[in-house]
Amino acid sequence: MSTNSWRQNMDHKLGLGADALSDRKRRILKHVEDRTFVSRDVSHELKSKQTFGEWLADKVAEFGGSWTFISLFGSFLVVWALINTLILISNPFDPFPFIFLNLMLSMLAAVQAPIILMSQNRQSAKDRIASQHDYEVNLKAELEIMSLHDKIDQLRNEQWMTMLAKQDEHFKLLSELLKSKA
Repeated sequence: MSTNSWRQNMDHKLGLGADALSDRKRRILKHVEDRTFVSRDVSHELKSKQTFGEWLADKVAEFGGSWTFISLFGSFLVVWALINTLILISNPFDPFPFIFLNLMLSMLAAVQAPIILMSQNRQSAKDRIASQHDYEVNLKAELEIMSLHDKIDQLRNEQWMTMLAKQDEHFKLLSELLKSKA
């Protein structure tokens, strides 16, 4: 099968139009035709484009969502309560309802929540890019498999034709042998 007819066959099977998805599929078809790689490390590409703020947001979200943070913060709260109730009984700097502690916790949550959301949004964007890349790799693999199936079918058909030609030749030789014996 020629390259042009193969490409037309694949265009038809994929139902390519003029949309962006069709352009991606054509790009993958070109990779199949040229026998070039589609696979690449998307996470490395994204890390190289990462700004300092994005890196910091990821690190804050990573630490803020860990058991280490929960343990340290729980310990801090216990120490705060012990200092202000047992140790500084006569003159605590933040008496029992711990209003100052509540203010600090509210401020921490107000700062930490948007940072974690930024990191989650970035992770969502990373996942979308990785998903698109996976689609391209899977499509290329599928096209390669289809191409291999076409080649195997072509080889099988050629073998059938060769076998039929040899069978005809054998029948002719057999009939000539039968005629010569009769």
